[in-house]
Amino acid sequence: MANHIRRLRFAHGEMTQSELADRIGMTRQTIAAIEAGKYSPSLEAAFRIARVFGVGVEEVFQWTE
Repeated sequence: MANHIRRLRFAHGEMTQSELADRIGMTRQTIAAIEAGKYSPSLEAAFRIARVFGVGVEEVFQWTE
């Protein structure tokens, strides 16, 4: 699964992984793993991440086969 978390973080005031993690109740390490494509978030976490950036889930995550 591809994502645009890094781009969105920088577009929103250069938000750090730690800041994003704090806002959605996860650890920085989890955010780093999701951002690197090593871990797929739960549906709830995906919605929380999208909400922080004020966009739809599909603008943050893309399914690639």
